[in-house]
Amino acid sequence: MIQAAMQRWIGVRGRTTKTAVALGIVLILGLIAADIVRGQLSAGTVGVYLWQGVIIGLVIGLAGVGLTLTYSILGFANFAHGEYLTVGAFGGWVATFVVAGIGTLELSGLLLLGFGSSEVNAGSAGVNVATAPAAIVVGAGFAAVVTMCLALALDRIVYRPMREQDGIALLIASIGVAFILRYALVLVFGTEQAGLTTGSGPDVSLPAVGVSASAHELTLIVAAIALVVGLHLLLQRTKLGIAMRAMADSESLARVTGIPTERVVRDTWLIGAGLTGVSGYLLVLWRGSISFDIGWNILLLVFAAVILGGIGSVYGAIVGGLVIGVASRLSLIWLPAGFVNVTAFLVMILVLIVRPRGIFSGRSST
Repeated sequence: MIQAAMQRWIGVRGRTTKTAVALGIVLILGLIAADIVRGQLSAGTVGVYLWQGVIIGLVIGLAGVGLTLTYSILGFANFAHGEYLTVGAFGGWVATFVVAGIGTLELSGLLLLGFGSSEVNAGSAGVNVATAPAAIVVGAGFAAVVTMCLALALDRIVYRPMREQDGIALLIASIGVAFILRYALVLVFGTEQAGLTTGSGPDVSLPAVGVSASAHELTLIVAAIALVVGLHLLLQRTKLGIAMRAMADSESLARVTGIPTERVVRDTWLIGAGLTGVSGYLLVLWRGSISFDIGWNILLLVFAAVILGGIGSVYGAIVGGLVIGVASRLSLIWLPAGFVNVTAFLVMILVLIVRPRGIFSGRSST
């Protein structure tokens, strides 16, 4: 009887959640339609905001996948995750500059991305998807490799010796790691912001969504979709994916069944860090500039996406990132730019009120 009552309660709560979400979407669409009818807003502007929201949402979602993987397997929130994104971005763009400018520009200036150099800059290096596609591909790959090596080294030095401690101790350790990484970058590159690309390539008209997309935007979207599809296939079709799902459900049971848990932990760090590094690289490709705090500035949005999607759910992180990205950009219709992050967190809170465990609650991490 109790079980039947619980099932009825869960069913009612599920229907309530869907109704609340549907009403929220209808209300937003109604407000947008009203502004368009009154002439205060154009459909083209809405299309641009939606397009930008999808782009930033994919970046947040990719970074969120790395965060949720480490949380589901290791059981702690890694506050150094934003710095992984930053290190990946810097490492990838150093490789891009070297490939694009080697032989014509001073190597020291290329390695420092032009910081403090009068000769090396975005214009002289000629970095652009249209003019230097090979350099962009090499840079994205190097961003993943650098971040994977960093994550593996930090796991061996910091996190593995502390693995038997509780999540709070690991969280505090990750905050310390974040500060060390951030200010190590400051020592090398300084605190200034540097432009890295010569424009965003030729625009491509997308009539279906009513926007013109730059080559850099299309590169970001294609790369993000390819990585998400690849991750899905890895998690669902490989032995490693099965082992990761088993560890997410129960590490002790996975160990008893013969799964090499340390190897799975290592591979989890590598996959999560690689995706995070590439997401940082793609974020800079879209923005066109880089700074030492780029990862820190987006970290809270990444956490919001992971929580919104459902902590431990890879697919939830992607969906949560898209929701956060689109909500933050659509809010520009009514609010000043400084309030976009407030809107993102407000959406997260409202969803969690009706669905406390997130959009993908109750689903496995993988």
